[in-house]
Amino acid sequence: MNPFLEKPICLFNAFENWKQLYPKPYNKHEVHPYTKTRIILMNGTEFEANWFSHQLSRHTENNDLRRELALTRALEKQQQIKISLLKPCNESALEHTISYEQLAVDLTAELAKRTGDCYVKKALDFALLEDFDHLYRYADLLQLTSSIRAERLVGRYTEIMPARPTISHHRYPVDNVRRAINSKTADKFTVLSTMIITAAEQQTMNYYMNIANLAPNDMARRLYQEIALVEEEHVTQYEDLMDANATWLEMLLWHEYTECYLYWSCMMTETNDYIKSLWEQNLAIEIAHLHKAAELLQKYEHKEWQEVIPDGEFPAPLSLHENVEYVRNILGTTVQFTSVLEDYEKVDKLPEDADFFRYQKKINPMVEIVPSHNVIETHIRRFGKDYRYEIAPTPVEELRCRTRDNTTVGRTPGAADSTNFYCNRE
Repeated sequence: MNPFLEKPICLFNAFENWKQLYPKPYNKHEVHPYTKTRIILMNGTEFEANWFSHQLSRHTENNDLRRELALTRALEKQQQIKISLLKPCNESALEHTISYEQLAVDLTAELAKRTGDCYVKKALDFALLEDFDHLYRYADLLQLTSSIRAERLVGRYTEIMPARPTISHHRYPVDNVRRAINSKTADKFTVLSTMIITAAEQQTMNYYMNIANLAPNDMARRLYQEIALVEEEHVTQYEDLMDANATWLEMLLWHEYTECYLYWSCMMTETNDYIKSLWEQNLAIEIAHLHKAAELLQKYEHKEWQEVIPDGEFPAPLSLHENVEYVRNILGTTVQFTSVLEDYEKVDKLPEDADFFRYQKKINPMVEIVPSHNVIETHIRRFGKDYRYEIAPTPVEELRCRTRDNTTVGRTPGAADSTNFYCNRE
């Protein structure tokens, strides 16, 4: 499908009244796990589009352009709030968090498997293990506080077990910066990947930052606090991958194209008829937004859309599905890596005075105060072992013990064996 060749609807007609704008929430006991992850993904994608438009409006004095942006931005916000309200009242914030982390794991894995850029794939694989560990920490907290086994929430499509321990994720901020791609030379799916993952991780960061103070107990508040700040690291690395040399209106076009691609992908893969109809409705709205962005690009920068996106045909749909073997492979080969400036290195090879070690001592002067560690230790004290859902023992031998939380892998030289990252082959 090429959305540039589709006939756009009238934007005014896309506005809805209050009755139309309030959706029918899903049944949390019946909904497919990947329907929930698609909802979270599109909620985040709409937020990113809306706030990009706000930033553009704050960086231009042209009120004609601002009015055009205000029109599409209001629709983006209507779309976002409607999607967010698909979550039912009886689904707790922590239950919803499990879906956030399942999305982070399986979306990241799928993008990594498909990107043609080795550097982007490395960034995805690196953060993949951290989101995978977050899922494990939240799942243990969920069983501790609600006696709910998260394997049911993820449909047993995604394993739940430790990865690079969350205590190891805390890096000196300068080490989270990445090199930007060039959207003019990168393959189209790689450009889409940088935009999709930035939106998804930004949504996760915002969700955790906003609900941390609403969590029902100190243990949950502390865990959200810690992981929210790791998500800040992830957003930094992912947003830095995006093309920094593209103009504002070129990026506006890419944002709208990304939304079109994702709604089309959701529509093509959705199993819930009601929600599929919402994806189809939103695709029509985004096609109109895309045509408006192309019009603004031509009007203000005298460029045709083909100069930014030469081939408008969508790649194959983005599908959310299980990635067990892929995650296990990345876990078994890269768990002992950390980030150093724009790249990655084994902890074993860092000098003793490396910023990573200095920052670890500052943030984690003793493991007993680290929230993510205390969640697991509390679970072990109460139940005799941690909570996991795994189809086989983890490929990292040092993470197999279920009666003690590992706080050295990815943080201490010699704590585990890793080989290296690898690229996709044509």
